[in-house]
Amino acid sequence: MFDNLDTVREDMTYRLIRAGKDRKTPMHVPTVVTADVDARVMVLREFDPQAFTLRFHTDTRAPKVATIDADPRMAVLFYDQPEKVQIRVKGRGKILRDAPVTQAAWDASNNFARRCYLGDGPGSASDTPTSGLPPEFEGVEPTDEQVIAGRPNFSVLLIELDEIDWFYLAHTGHIRAQFTRDGDDWAGRWVSP
Repeated sequence: MFDNLDTVREDMTYRLIRAGKDRKTPMHVPTVVTADVDARVMVLREFDPQAFTLRFHTDTRAPKVATIDADPRMAVLFYDQPEKVQIRVKGRGKILRDAPVTQAAWDASNNFARRCYLGDGPGSASDTPTSGLPPEFEGVEPTDEQVIAGRPNFSVLLIELDEIDWFYLAHTGHIRAQFTRDGDDWAGRWVSP
């Protein structure tokens, strides 16, 4: 099944592309880790198989943004439990606040998604349980005009991959492969699980 590195790379690429498009796949919500060893689950919006980048959306006011700006090293963990495939990646993140990809992502979002950027910044303290949303937007979709105020808080987190570790758990014997970026190419090797 997975007996050559090309097959593994095709599988890995397929899974990451699908993860960015299909919200029902387990890899759609991986664990993202910043250089300060803080982890969180995020929604993968897109995997670019030519550039080998992952695209996520984030609030510019989130503490992780300052961490990434100061130290771009990142890791992401994907796991598909039913198919027993784990993909771990390492790379460099950058926060894109005003890039064309950021505006395109904002434009492609609906107003329910955009309203998340209207409320309090992530991590803001509260005396009561809160969504952070202004009360007028709790359970209500704002208008196009109302969401404009949230655009400065919206940014894209783009992670350029440098290392990939693909791991298949099998009762007949686990299989593991690693890939490392070498310029525009990738060098692969088998490693012991």
